[in-house]
Amino acid sequence: MTSEIIYKYLTNEASEQEIKSLFEWIDASEENKKQFILIKKTWALTALSENILNDTAPAIKIKPKNKAAKYLQYAAAFLVLLGLGRIAFNFSQKTKSSKEIVLELGNGKTEYITKNNQTNLVNDKGELIARKLPGQIVYFGRTKNNEIIYNLLKVPYGKTFKLTLSDGTIVNLNSGTTLRYPEQFGVNGKRIVYLTGEAFFEVAKDKEHPFIVNANQAAIEVLGTKFNVSAYPENPSVNSVLVEGSIQMYETENTSNAVLLQPNQMATWQNNSRKITTKSVDPSFYSAWTKGELTFNDTPFSTITKIIQRTYDVEIINKNSDLAKQNFTGTIKISESTVQNILELLKHDTPFEYSIQQNTITITNLP
Repeated sequence: MTSEIIYKYLTNEASEQEIKSLFEWIDASEENKKQFILIKKTWALTALSENILNDTAPAIKIKPKNKAAKYLQYAAAFLVLLGLGRIAFNFSQKTKSSKEIVLELGNGKTEYITKNNQTNLVNDKGELIARKLPGQIVYFGRTKNNEIIYNLLKVPYGKTFKLTLSDGTIVNLNSGTTLRYPEQFGVNGKRIVYLTGEAFFEVAKDKEHPFIVNANQAAIEVLGTKFNVSAYPENPSVNSVLVEGSIQMYETENTSNAVLLQPNQMATWQNNSRKITTKSVDPSFYSAWTKGELTFNDTPFSTITKIIQRTYDVEIINKNSDLAKQNFTGTIKISESTVQNILELLKHDTPFEYSIQQNTITITNLP
């Protein structure tokens, strides 16, 4: 039985023969019956969510690739909405020391980056080295190698930031990310930065000065290209996805343990096994966050939970055992969605209660 016939039945478009075939298929086995019930519930919830999203800000949108996949994606959307199960997030790892973007300068000074503070940054010699603009800092110039000074930029949960390094490399920093970088690169040698969290790099081409991203125990070396790196400390791996050009990922303590990536490939460094594996991927999926979207493609619930908490700067504690671990597919527009949107949709299928205290959301069973 195809999902298309089931969908036609649910929308009153099925012929008499199709309805007869459908009922025969349902009666044939308990597995068929369960599948029909699941698709029916998915269809109902999708229709409900569309009504809600038309009335309020949209929480989740699914973008079907083709008609045949549409019905399966309804099911996937359903799972996205219903999969907020047990949360296993260690908040001790979450940085709550500041709600503002913090820039720690090499001279020991600390600056807080707010929306409207458009100022210049000068070095100890009084020389202009960067400009702070709304949502970004732009550096320029090079210095002598023995005068390289590293700055540290911390982007808290719930915020993103854009950085243009002194060589012209553009770095988009995701929520909960820290980047250590030279305020001006040297005239010789390699261009080296240190990343914890997630960033999308558009590296300025410079064959004489390789660009290296150190992330945990792995490093990504390039000459000029576009790629995404995800290296959050709570994750057991470091992922790098190449959009164009070529990059090499290797173990920092054993550079012979390396792989060379081609466009549309992802390299994964496993912290425990110290192995690097590769696979083909759609790079747009991994860089969607730079466009204000969160995308999930058969993504484990535990991963989705971490992403939502980082993006919206909330803590979710789930005490409802019915919300089990699952994999999900879907898209969330960050600027148009709230966590409350998602929770309200979830309640229509799997009833539960939730309470909000400051930025902590606790999900419980019904009394």
